[in-house]
Amino acid sequence: MTELDAEDNKLLTLARGAMGRTGGAGGAAIRDTDGRTYAAGEVELSALRLTALQAAVAAAISSGAEGFEAAVVVGRPFSDPGVTAVREVSAAARIVFTDRQGKVFDIVDGLSGDAAQHRGVPEGFDLATESEVLE
Repeated sequence: MTELDAEDNKLLTLARGAMGRTGGAGGAAIRDTDGRTYAAGEVELSALRLTALQAAVAAAISSGAEGFEAAVVVGRPFSDPGVTAVREVSAAARIVFTDRQGKVFDIVDGLSGDAAQHRGVPEGFDLATESEVLE
């Protein structure tokens, strides 16, 4: 298991808390370049759908954040569209991906697109259900 530093562990705690409060399948937290943190769960309204990472980015940007140092995404895959939002603001921001229990399965530094897809995830493993896909 990859150990997180104290600041990234704080993001993990915030992300898991947001996931628990909303009852969603995922949570996220992000730290801006001033050290402020923002956490969010998924938003699933008929008029608005955001992943937890998208919601955390929106909260940060609407609060005046100008850049990001790191983000933690709990229970969601690399294909989360929030990754693109993070990269738009800060191409070098570290993004940590964990399962629902907080076990790190990858840390992506400054990568986007196909290079970040499915690194560290075992073949046939479904992140959404955290189980093997049997066909």
